[in-house]
Parts: sequence; C-alpha cells; structure tokens
Amino acid sequence: MSLVTLKEILKYTREDHYAVPAFNFNGYEDAQGMVNCADQMRSPIILMASMGATKYIGLKQIVGMIKGMAESVDIPVCLHLDHATDIELIKAAVAAGFTSVMIDASKKPYEENICMTKTVVHYAKQYGCSVEAELGRIGGREEHILVDDMSAALTDPDAVPRFVRETQVDALAVAIGTTHGFYKNEPQLDFERLREIVALTKCPLVLHGGTGVSEKDFKKCVEIGISKINVGTEFKAAFSHTIRSAVNDISESEIDPRYYMKSVKTVCADVTRTKIEIFGSSNRA
Repeated sequence: MSLVTLKEILKYTREDHYAVPAFNFNGYEDAQGMVNCADQMRSPIILMASMGATKYIGLKQIVGMIKGMAESVDIPVCLHLDHATDIELIKAAVAAGFTSVMIDASKKPYEENICMTKTVVHYAKQYGCSVEAELGRIGGREEHILVDDMSAALTDPDAVPRFVRETQVDALAVAIGTTHGFYKNEPQLDFERLREIVALTKCPLVLHGGTGVSEKDFKKCVEIGISKINVGTEFKAAFSHTIRSAVNDISESEIDPRYYMKSVKTVCADVTRTKIEIFGSSNRA
C-alpha cells in the first residue's frame, strides 16, 4: 500500500473510539519491527522521524525506506515529520515525500504560532501533505527541544477553535499534563480540559509524551477523544538496551552485524503490540 496522509489515517478515530499509534524510529530495525507488528495486528500506524533522525538518516533515504515498507504491507502507513521548528526543513520533507509534517511553533506567541502554521499548511497542501500543530507547551525533552516545568503550559480550550479555523490544520497536539521523556513522577492528566477541547473542535487531537503513561490513562484519553498517541523514548530505551544485551551475550568471534541487530526488530515489535492493544487500533486497517 502507498503511504497515506495523517488526515486519511485519523479519519474515523474519534467516532470509532480508537487512537492510531505514532512511533519515533531511528533506523531500519526499529521501524521494520513496528511495521511488521502493525501488519500482523491489522493496525494503521504512523512512523515518525524527528529532526535529529532526518539529519542522521537523510530525508530522501527515510522516504525511500519507509515507502518500501509501506508498499510491502496491506495496512495504512503514514510518514510523519515530528516536532519540526525549521520551516525550511519542513518544506524539504514535504517535497521529499513525507505525507505528514508537524510545525511546532508552540513556544511562539499565539498570533505568531497561527501565522507560522498557516504558512506551513499553505505549502503542504500543494503536495497533498497533512499538517499537525501544537497549542500549549508539553514539558520535558524532545531531542533538541527542552521545556522545563516552569515553561510548560496546558492548552487553553478557548484558544483552540480560532486556531483550528484559521490554520486549517489536520491534527492538533494539546498539552494536558504529559511530558516528553521518562517521568520523574506519575503524570497527572487534566481530563476535564481534554473534554472541553474535544467539545470545541472536530479536529483530530494528539497526545504527546506517551512513554510512561498508564494503560488506564491512555484508554481514558482515547475514550474522551484523542486520535493519535506519540511514543518515542520507550523505543529508544528498548533499542539501546537490546543492543547492549546482544553485545554481552553474543560471542566476540561473531562478526555478522545482523546477529546483533535482529533482536531489535523483535523487541520493538513487542512494544508496538502492547501499545496497539491499549490504543484499540487492532483490526482497524
């Protein structure tokens, strides 16, 4: 199947009460493990490349790799640029073949966030590419973006309708108490705020900072109306821990890199399976 847009893959999520998993990948093995599992479970999936991943792998290389994976399975796969703050990088990703991009202008004043987002939407629509934006500030670290607890700000529900109307975004990331990276304490999510936002817009809503959120809280977010859930740090940890174990467990005489890397596919598939079951996206392809 060809790559699909974010708009397409999220179309029925709210009315059918499920969320599409969105996972950050950093190479071939973790991405392939994610896709293999999603295919087995008949789940749509969003593969996300961070700004760091695009620099490490390359935009065209990412598009070629993920496009090949998508065409080898019969489930919807979306290729998404995650948390991009550089409009020129966003334009390059759109032109290269990404089917979804995120403009993160959340640290800017409200009016400037609208202006920057509109610029990206206008450009992306010419290519049939979807756009996600963010309103409010999600705490923690997302590679190059660091938001301390004092700077984090929950999304103001009253600011949502105008933002969506003027920007015409395909999805909106909202801040309701989650944090990027590992949590120091159990997250306290503002479900009432989420309910207010859901009541004010039909735009698909996105939950960032999914690593460490409890199964109960995930399911409640989906029940209320979250359409896309991002998980990144958990996959990084699984990837790196697996490589460390392989190096310790495999004989030093073994020089075939595949013996060290193949278990990454399995471990990332296991994480994927757990999230798909929680998000309710199994058999939604």
